[in-house]
Amino acid sequence: MSENFLNSLNKSQQIAAQHIDGALLILAGAGSGKTKTITTRLAYLISIGIDPSSILTLTFTNKAATEMRERAFSMIDPNMINTPPLLCTFHKFGLLFLKFYMTELGRKNSFIIIDNDDKKRILKSIDKEITTSLLVSEISKYKNTLLTPSEAKAAAQLKLYQQIADIYEKYEAYLLKNNLVDFDDLLLLPYLILEKNEQLAKQISEKYQYVMVDEYQDTNELQYKLLRKLCFTHENLCVVGDDDQSIYGWRGATIKNILNFADNFKDTKVIKLEENYRSTDTILEHANQLIEHNRDRLGKKLIGTRQKGDSVKVYESQDETEETRKIIDDIKKLIIEGESAKDIAILFRVNALSRSLEEGFNKAGINYKLIGGMKFYERAEIKDLIAYFRILTNSTDNFSFKRVVNKPKRGIGKTTIEKLDAKSIELKKPIFSIIEESSPEELTAIVGKKNSRTLKVFIASIMDLRDTLEESKMRFLDLFEDTFDYRASFDSVPDGFDRQANIDEFYGYIRDFFIQNPHLNLEDFLNEIALESEQGELNDQAVSMMSIHSSKGLEYKHIFIIGLEEGFFPIIGEGSNIEEERRLGYVAITRAMDRLTLSFVHSRFYKGKRATLLKSRFLSESGLIKGSLTIEKQSSYKKGDLVQHKIFGMGRVQKASKAGKDYKLTINFGGTRRDILSSFVEKI
Repeated sequence: MSENFLNSLNKSQQIAAQHIDGALLILAGAGSGKTKTITTRLAYLISIGIDPSSILTLTFTNKAATEMRERAFSMIDPNMINTPPLLCTFHKFGLLFLKFYMTELGRKNSFIIIDNDDKKRILKSIDKEITTSLLVSEISKYKNTLLTPSEAKAAAQLKLYQQIADIYEKYEAYLLKNNLVDFDDLLLLPYLILEKNEQLAKQISEKYQYVMVDEYQDTNELQYKLLRKLCFTHENLCVVGDDDQSIYGWRGATIKNILNFADNFKDTKVIKLEENYRSTDTILEHANQLIEHNRDRLGKKLIGTRQKGDSVKVYESQDETEETRKIIDDIKKLIIEGESAKDIAILFRVNALSRSLEEGFNKAGINYKLIGGMKFYERAEIKDLIAYFRILTNSTDNFSFKRVVNKPKRGIGKTTIEKLDAKSIELKKPIFSIIEESSPEELTAIVGKKNSRTLKVFIASIMDLRDTLEESKMRFLDLFEDTFDYRASFDSVPDGFDRQANIDEFYGYIRDFFIQNPHLNLEDFLNEIALESEQGELNDQAVSMMSIHSSKGLEYKHIFIIGLEEGFFPIIGEGSNIEEERRLGYVAITRAMDRLTLSFVHSRFYKGKRATLLKSRFLSESGLIKGSLTIEKQSSYKKGDLVQHKIFGMGRVQKASKAGKDYKLTINFGGTRRDILSSFVEKI
C-alpha cells in the first residue's frame, strides 16, 4: 500500500519521504511540492508500523496543520490510526504542554492566555508614555531570545531601553500575579520547564520519537532551543524549508537555523527538492539568477518541469500614474482574452504603493481586493490625517476632533475627552467652539489647568494653519508637519517605516491634487477621496493586491510586481538587509505561474515630494535588463568555491573580500596560496 502513494513523488521527494532515522533537512525550492513530501513522509512512517502517537509535526499556521493532516490521512488506512499523530502549530503544542506541566514552575494550570489587545492594555496601564507597539515588539523580542527582565536591564545602553526593561519586569510580575500567559510564553515557558527538569525533557523526547517541522527557515532562536529539548534522546528531526524564502528576519526569524542545521545535528542528510511544478522555465531562470547574488545560502537551483513560456516583461514609466495605466490596460486585455480576475495579482514591497493602484482601479471600474492589508484610506495613520484636515475645514466635527486631539500624544486622556463631550452635549456646541470661546479659567474648571493650556495651544495651532491654508496650500502642508510632528511620531515604532511611507504618499497625493486643480481647496480634496474610498461590494472576481510578505505561499497565473526602484524595492539604508530584500524578490518572482511583469518608474512621490528614482538593482541581477546599475555578483565568490585561472589552473577559494567592483580572493592552487582579483578567474 505504501508503494501507491510514493509513486506520485519524484525521485528526490521519494528519498525524503522514506527517510526514517536521523536528522533530515529537506531543502525545498519554491513550488517544489514540499507539503506533498512532508505529508507523504508522515503517511509513510505510519504505514510501516511506527506508532502515530510518537510522531510530532509542527507548523506555523492552523491552516497548514489542517491541510497536512487531511492530506496525510487520505493516504493511509484509517484502521492503522488508533491514536492520531500530533500535528499542530508550535504555539498549540506549547499550550498542550503547559496544561500538563505548568505546575513545574509552581503555577496553576488554570492559566489564561491573553491576546495582543489584552497585552497592549496591560502595558498601557503600566506606562502611558512609551509607544505601546514598541513595548509589545521589544518584550516579544526579549522573550524569543530568552532574555529575562534583569538581563534586558543589564544589556540596555540607552535610557529608553532601560525604561522598557523596567516595564518588562512589571509586566511579567502582573502576568505571574494574575496567572496569565501571553503568546510568547507558550514557547518560552515549556522551554524553561524542560531546561530545568532533565528527567522530564528525557521523558517528552522519548514520547515523540519523530519530530517534523514545516517552514523551518521561519523559526527563531527560542523555537530552535525548544526543538533541541524535544530531540534530547534522539536526532530524528526532519525539517523542511527554503533558505531562499527566509523573509521574516524583522520579526525574529533567524536564517542561521536552516543554514547551520547540518552543523547543529550530526550526520544530517540533506535532500534538495529543485523541480518546480509552478512556473515556466523563463520565470525560473530569472528567479535563479537573482538569488545567486546572495552569499548566505545553501545553494540550489530551481529546475522547470513546464514549457519555456512567455518572456518576462519589464515596464519603464515616468511616474506611478503611467505605471498604473499600463497595468490596468494589460489586465483589461487578459480579462477580454477570457482570463479570470482571481488569477491575477499585483505585488509591492511598500504598502503605500497601493494608493495609486487603488485610485486607478476605482476609476477603471475593475474589482480588486487587498490581501493581508487595509485599503489605503482605511489605514489608521491616514484616517488620522483626514480627521485633522476635516477639523481645518469644519470645526463642528466632534468625531474628528476626538480622534486626533491626542495624536501625537499630548497628555489628553479618555476622561478629559469624555468631559468635553458631555459639555458639548449640555451646551449644544461643538467641542472646538467650547475650547475657543471659554476663558482659561472656565476651561480649567472643565478639564484642569494643564489640559486647559494644552487644548488652547492645540486650537491656536489649528487657527494658524487655517490662515496659512488660505494664503498657500503648499506651504500649509509643510507647516502642518512642523506644527504637529505627526510623521515623526512614528520614528521609533516597529512598523514606522510603512506608516511613514503611507503618510508621505498621502502628502504627495494632496500636493499633486492642488497642482492639477489649483482652483480647488482642501474641502474639495476631502470630498474627492470620500467618493474614491467608497467602493462597491466585491465578488470573487477581483484582482488581488498585496505586499510581497503577504504573497508567500500563494500562486497566480499572472503576476505584476511594481515599485522596482532603489529605496522602494530593495529598501536600503539603516536596518535593512539586502540579502533578505533579495529573498523577497525571489519570493515575488516565484509566485508567477505563466506570465510575469516587473515595473519601475523614474519618479514617485517620496517623503511628501516628487523624487527622481534609480531603477532597482534586482532588474539587472535577475538578468532582465542591462543597465548602468549592474551590480557585481556578491555571491560569485565565497570560501570553498572552485575556480580556474588560465596560468595557475584550478584552485579553491579560501577567503573572499570586496575590492572595488572586484573581489580579492585568496586561492589555494595545489598547495600554493595566491591573492588574485576575481576578474582574472572563472568559477567552475
